[in-house]
Formats: sequence, C-alpha cells, structure tokens
Amino acid sequence: MRVLLIEAGGSSKDVTESRIPSAFLQLFRTRRDYNLYTEPQKHAGNKKKYWPRAKLLGGCSAMNAMMAQYGAPSDFDEWAEIVGDKSWSWTNFSKHVVHPPWSLPSVDLCCFRYFRKFEKYNPDPRFPHVDPLLRGANGPVEIGYSAHIWPGCADFVQASMNVGIPFSPDFCTTKGTQGTNKFLNNQYIVTYIDNKSTRVTAESAYLTDDVLARPNLTVVTYARVTKVLFDTSGVEFASKSDTGRSRTQEVVVCGGAIYSPHILMLSGIGPAVQLSRHNIPVVLDAPGVGANLLDHPAVPLRLKEKTGKSFNYLTPYNMRTTCMFMRDLLRYQLWGTGPIASNIGEAVAFFRSDNSVLFPPTEYKHDIEDANSGTDAPDIELIMCTAAVRAHTELLGKTLEAYQILIVLLRPTSKGSLFLKSADPWDNPLMDPSYLETKHDVDVLVRGIRAAFKIAHTEPMSTSVTDVHSTHPELDHHFSHLSDAELADVVRDRVETLYHPIGTCAMGPGGVVDSNLHVHGTQGLRVCDASIFPKLVSGHPTGAIIATAEKLADVIKAQYA
Repeated sequence: MRVLLIEAGGSSKDVTESRIPSAFLQLFRTRRDYNLYTEPQKHAGNKKKYWPRAKLLGGCSAMNAMMAQYGAPSDFDEWAEIVGDKSWSWTNFSKHVVHPPWSLPSVDLCCFRYFRKFEKYNPDPRFPHVDPLLRGANGPVEIGYSAHIWPGCADFVQASMNVGIPFSPDFCTTKGTQGTNKFLNNQYIVTYIDNKSTRVTAESAYLTDDVLARPNLTVVTYARVTKVLFDTSGVEFASKSDTGRSRTQEVVVCGGAIYSPHILMLSGIGPAVQLSRHNIPVVLDAPGVGANLLDHPAVPLRLKEKTGKSFNYLTPYNMRTTCMFMRDLLRYQLWGTGPIASNIGEAVAFFRSDNSVLFPPTEYKHDIEDANSGTDAPDIELIMCTAAVRAHTELLGKTLEAYQILIVLLRPTSKGSLFLKSADPWDNPLMDPSYLETKHDVDVLVRGIRAAFKIAHTEPMSTSVTDVHSTHPELDHHFSHLSDAELADVVRDRVETLYHPIGTCAMGPGGVVDSNLHVHGTQGLRVCDASIFPKLVSGHPTGAIIATAEKLADVIKAQYA
C-alpha cells in the first residue's frame, strides 16, 4: 500500500507559536490560519463571527488549547444508535476498561478502545488520582500534565466544589464528564503535551522522522485538493503555481468540517440545486453535504483579577513586563516550566443546566429541553482562563489585570449549513451555523452565566481572585445584577465559537457517510474528520477525531490485508 498525503498548508514542527502551549493565539489571523468568517448571524446581532482554522499539518491540533477531554460515554452510544453500528459505542467496551491497554481484546472496534490505542499517558506522581490502567500507555499521542499552575485556577476548582459541582479526578473514563477539574494541577485532566512542555499534534505524533522516511509515503504540502476524480479514481490538486493529479484505490478526504464538504461539492457530490447554481456537473445528489453544521457557542465573562498575576504581561508593554516575559521565556526554554507552559484555559467545570443544586427549583424553572445524550452528559462547560481578551486575541488593556470565564454550550439545538460561494476551489465556502436560533440555546447560556458568577463570588475566589467591587467599563461585574432577559441580550451580543464545528458530512441514514465512512453512493471515497460526527460530543473533539482516524485505519488495513 502506498499513501499520498496532501496538505494545503505546511508543517507545524518548526512553527514556534504552535509548539509553545501559551502562544497558539498568535497564529490566529496569520498565514497559518484560513481566517474564516461566518455569514451574518441573524440571531446574534447580525454579526459575522470569526472562525480560526489551522492551515497546517495536523489541522487544528496545531492551533488549539490542547485539551485532552473526550466527551461523555453516552455521546458515543448516541452515535452508535444513529448509525446503527455498535462498533461506535463507548459502553460496548466498558467492561474491558480495567485492563491495561496492551491486553485489550482486539475483536471490538468501539470508541473506547481507540481512545486508549492512540494515548501515551505520562504518569506523574503529583497526580495519583488518575488510574493509569484506564489510560493508554503505548500510543503515539503523548498526553500529560503541564508544569504550570495559575493560583486563580486552583481557587476556581475549589469554589466550584463549594457551590456543589463535585470533583472528578479524570473526565475521560466511563464515569462520565460531569464535575470540576484542573487541567494543570494535581491529579486531574490532561493536555496534549510532552514531557518537555511542547505541544503534541497529530503531525508530531504520527509523522515522525521514521514514518516520513518510509518509501511508501509521500507528503505534499502547500497544495490544495480541488476535486475528487471519479473517472480515474483519484484527486486533482493545485498550488498557486502548479497543478497535479493522482490515481489511487482509496481517497480519504480529511478537510475538516469546512473543507471536506467543500471538496465533495466541488467534485459534484452535494445538493443538486446548489451544484447546478454554480455549473458543477452533478455526480451524486447528496443533500446532506454541508448540512447539519453544529458548533459549540461560547460567551466570555470578563472579571477583575485582584492579585495582579494574570497573564497580560505575556504581551509585554513596558520595561517591567518585558523583563517578566524574558524571565519566563528563559524558564520555559531551560526547564519547560512557568506560565509559558500554560494552555491559558487551565481549569474547567462541567455540569447540567437541570442541576438542582446549582439551580434550585425554588429559584429556577426546570423547563429547559434536555438535549443531552444521556444522564452522564453535561450541557454546560465553564473554562477558567488566565487572561481576558476580546475578539479572541485582543487584551482588554495593557494594565488591566483581568481573567475570563468562558461559558460554553455543549449541546446546542440550533443547526446550520455550509454552502458553496462559487465553483472556484480557492474561494472559501459560506458558513452559517445559525447560532442561537433556538430559545433553548439562549436559556442554557444564560444559566451558565449565572453559575459562573456563583463560582466567582464564592470562596476562595471571592477573596483571593475576583475583585467583586470593580466597575471598570471593560469588565462584566454588573452582569450579575441583570435579569434573564437582559442576560439573553448579552448572550446574543457576545456569542463566539469555541472552535468545534462538526457534522457537515455526517454518518448515518440521510447523512453523507456510512459507519465505515464510505460516502453513500460511491466507491473508494471516504471522509475522516469531525465532519462525520452526527452529533456534538459533550466536550472537546480532538480525541474523538484521532480515535475515529485510528478506527478507520484498522478498517482499511483489514480490507486490504
């Protein structure tokens, strides 16, 4: 078997901003980013929303916050039910989780096996609550703990517990996702990071020097696939200065939730009406291509940080902050420690909007639709960040010490679509996620804001971190006094992406691919990326994407054995 890998961008291995955990935001709106914007959002102030997408080998694993959290077990059981294939379930394999990964039975292709297959968990004596027998040990993707803790995040975890969110030592087991946890402290959740505090990407994990030296692998970078060729079973690709064609037995499209449907539509697979509008010959009328666009919407809450220890100085603005930055850069280069080793979003809490402890029935009407995949699945995530920004990357002010809590809607009921702009492969598609189209989504985010304030105003955060009396116009302390209707307006004004679009080539009946990721109605054409997810996971999708690729690799190897 010979493999040709075509990438529109280049390698991330020598991109400093990718390798350093805290620097990933510096890649936004650069040549390493597709720099996409949605269509104006009708239910969110009619604003276009910025969607960063990495133009690098390894995709967005080279340009994200590195969070190694896989969603709830019931998320994958829901997939299995939708697709009609139990090999996608989590619980089918849960009876084997007590075994070390090298002894797991090989006959089952369920999701749990593939999460453990790709992992190389680096145990740390500081984190004894994580059971290494529940984590993979021999996979290519290193996961572990950062050397840095921001004190404010430790206080966030304790305050979350004090308001009734239970502590969870490890989100990535059959026990589910709900609870509070610390990405960079004690025995809690891990990130995609190696023991030198360098980011681990899909590229660095799988395209090692030994792999790249294999004679049956060719990697072509800075080339864009323009269409799939059905007459010769291959693909056409181009750079700005050249074009090429390649014949193959199998084409696996891995363009992500934006570019996989884009490539299919350019190739004549998609909604016939849309293809005809752009004079693209219809190979297959497939209405599901570009449909089912789902994303995790997030609302930032910016609060005053009273200790003066937020990460603003990592963007130096005077001699003092320059000296602080150079000190911490040296710490990172020599020992892999300090704030530069941080992923910025250091602590999280997962919970449900119908949690009667956080939202007592005497104060809240429990009339929000349950859109979760199961009782183990949360619909709200709070991410505690070490600095506050606007528009994803801009600090609020050079001297304003602030932190940020991101309120994330994990199970939105609003659903959007992706469309062709033209038949030109260099024209990015048009994206409309239809943020906040349903009342459900607004109501859950409002409830998430209430919970975030409850935590921020609870010990130890209320005394050690949050300046509850701040009236700075850039900050949001006054939001705690707003009515639900007023907070709904805040949600519509503030909502942004958490960078997790999925679903535009979804698995299942009425979708685009079958359970082996074949495109319905074709031969030798598959899709493998987040676009095949039929539903959002209740968390961060990178692990599920890698597990999906591992699963498909086994299917293809078995087919050609």
